[in-house]
Order: sequence, then structure tokens, then C-alpha cells
Amino acid sequence: MSSDPRFGLRRHVTLPGPLALDSGASLSPVEIGYETYGTLNEDASNAVLICHALTGDQHVASDHPITGKPGWWTRMIGPGKPIDPARHFIICSNVIGSCMGSSGPATIDPATGEPFGMAFPVITIRDMVRAQAMLLDHLGIRRLQAVVGGSMGGMQALSWPATFPTRVGAVVVIASTSRHSAQNIAYHEVGRQAIMADPKWRGGDYYAANDPPSAGLAVARMAAHITYLSEAGLTEKFGRRFQAREGGEAGAKSFGFDADFQVESYLRHQGLSFSDRFDANSYLYITRALDYFDLAEEHGGMLAGAFRDTQARFCVVSFDSDWLYPTRESRTIVKALNAAGRHVSFVELSSPFGHDAFLLDSPELNRVIDGFLRTGG
Repeated sequence: MSSDPRFGLRRHVTLPGPLALDSGASLSPVEIGYETYGTLNEDASNAVLICHALTGDQHVASDHPITGKPGWWTRMIGPGKPIDPARHFIICSNVIGSCMGSSGPATIDPATGEPFGMAFPVITIRDMVRAQAMLLDHLGIRRLQAVVGGSMGGMQALSWPATFPTRVGAVVVIASTSRHSAQNIAYHEVGRQAIMADPKWRGGDYYAANDPPSAGLAVARMAAHITYLSEAGLTEKFGRRFQAREGGEAGAKSFGFDADFQVESYLRHQGLSFSDRFDANSYLYITRALDYFDLAEEHGGMLAGAFRDTQARFCVVSFDSDWLYPTRESRTIVKALNAAGRHVSFVELSSPFGHDAFLLDSPELNRVIDGFLRTGG
């Protein structure tokens, strides 16, 4: 492989299954889209699994095939970076329920020959992790050197040692939580209702018409995107500045409902660009998986119980301006790890960028992850 991480290997595999799901249903076969970077060493001990967030995908350090944009974590992954293909065999798979090559609502139901749509079974974070374990089995990897993730990826990272205690040596959880709060669930419900209220949703059966509920999905994205930012970040970037009008003239009040303010224009752009690359039904399924996530509930109501059987080391990172998954959520995880007698490092980093800080340029985050992975990793 080239030393340039953009030349990661894009792969797809169809595994026979069945994959037993928390709902009681099963999935068979199981399709997984994934990418790898670097080379698996002789004893398969250098594998690092990267878990993506809600709207992410497997294109973690290579150009996105739809948008053409660089991978979503090129700041963290690449030659000379904390997760380096010269040292690690890096795997990032598209979660089941999504729309970039893994089994989800848009994939074909073998029983009907048509897209699953809303007949796709409801999934959980733990189901996503079980599918990742199936992929690792296929690749001949019995144990991960580390699993790393931010936001929803952090939930998967937490679920790994809880579900497969002996299969992971180190866990990095960034800007995440051990359970979705009522407020988080409320935000997601607004997004889901925006999608389902779009007449083009058609009960989830819109694939044949090739006319998806883009307007509803765009609104869902706009609402969610606000939660990824901070008030300070929005104020610094946009304030109450008006959007420039046609011809580049300084903006002013239109006394109508065009995007008068720059922040309005920004959110509309985010919504429209998102609807070009993501499936609306997948958004419904993945947000529901997030809402169901409660690691303590899965282990008798005691979060420490989730970590009782693992010997993995943990690194937990939060950001002071993240109000979606605030630092107190990370401290809850750290307390549970301490109660379970696990080795854990914790740091709160300062950033004006809110929840999205883990995706942006953060030398401090890079130093933390690099140091953790190099120490006993």
C-alpha cells in the first residue's frame, strides 16, 4: 500500500450470517462495506478498529466516492499521525443500518428482491458491534490492539469490551456517552418526524421512484447539526451577520423568509449537501439505535458491570464546549471504569467548536491519542 492514506483499500463483503439482533430478529446475509489501511502483521496483533459517528462512513482517511471530499478523520489517521498505517492495520467499516455498502434499509431483501425499506429490522449499537466482530472473524483478527471512536463511534468503542471482553486491548472513547439522554432522544425525534412528514417518504417505500424525501432529511440534518456546534463557535463564525445578496452586495433584511442571516444559509447548505449522500431511512434507523443505547441497562443497571470482564485499557476524552455529550457524561464512564478496577486515563480538552471538535484540527487530541496508543498498546 502507498504511504498516502488516501489509497486505502475499499472493500465489500457479504457474510452468510445469521447475525442475531437484540430485537430478536436476525439478519442473513450480512453485507459490510469497509476500508483498510496498512498491513496486518504476522500474528495479527496490530489491528485498530475505527468506529464512525451517525452520519459518518468507512471512508475515514480516503476521498469520499460521492462528495470527493477527504476522509472525515485525516487529521488523526495517516503517515506520522497517531493512527499510522506504517504501524497499524486500520479497519473502518460502515455500520449496519447505514447506506454506504453495509446491510440497511436500502439494501435488497433476499425474500422479496426489493429494498428492505422499513421492513429492515431495528438495530442497536451492540448489533453494530456484533457485525464488526463478524467482519474481524472474516479477516482472521481475533483481538484488536485498539478500538477508537468519537460520538456514536465512542458508543461502539465502549460496547466492544462489554460485548467481547477478551477481544480488545485498548479503548479510546471521544466526546461520547454511556447512554442517550431524554434531551438527545428529543432532538432525534424532531429529525425523524421531519423525514416522516415529507410526502415523498411514502412510509419508507421511495426507492423505486428514485425520489427520496430530501426536504425532510435536510431539515433533520439542520436540527441535528445545531447540536454539534457551540454557541460561542456559532457566534464567532456567523454572529448576526447578514448573507451577501446577488452581485456580492452586503446583505440586509429582506422582510421575508429567505436566508437573511449567514447562519441560516450555512444550515441550509448543510442540509442539502447531506441529503445528496445519505439515505433517509438509514437516518431513522441509526438515530433509533442511538436512542436505545444504555450500556448500564444492558448489564443489570450497573455501568461498572459492563467492564467487569475486560482487561482493556481505556482513554476517555471530552470537550468543554460539547453540550450534546458534555463532560459529565465522560466522568460517569470514568467512575464506572474505576469502580470496575480498570486502567483509565481521562482528559477534558478546551475547544470553542462544541461536539464537532473531535473531527476538527486538535493537536492536543492528537497528542493524547498518540501517547495512549504508544503506551502498552
